[in-house]
Amino acid sequence: MSNRIVNVLDASAVIALLLEEPGAENLTDEILENAVASTVNLAEVQTKLVQWGYDPDEAWVDTLDQVTAAEPYTSQQAKIAGTLVQMTRPLGLSLGGRSCLALAIFLGAEVYTTEQSWRNLKLAVPIHIIR
Repeated sequence: MSNRIVNVLDASAVIALLLEEPGAENLTDEILENAVASTVNLAEVQTKLVQWGYDPDEAWVDTLDQVTAAEPYTSQQAKIAGTLVQMTRPLGLSLGGRSCLALAIFLGAEVYTTEQSWRNLKLAVPIHIIR
């Protein structure tokens, strides 16, 4: 990534956008113009859409259309995600959730999610609950 300010979307935020769920309206054009997601979270979105009966190719195009970049999952992010397990275990965060947070920490970016339990996290990056 360049030095531009980015916003990291969790899989739940991408799904909210795709399905026009409540909270999607809180993801303004200003937020979305620099929105990225971890490839781990994009895989989560793809999994859900295919499980719901979407055509896999169309689902992938639609998923990628929600972000300006799909950020590859790096070894540094994997380390951060693994380290977050102790803090996040009581809140039930999955590998996908921890991977989203790891990307945000790695980039120094803000995070957008629908996951209410993330309100209780105390991290060095801002977390925005969109609904």
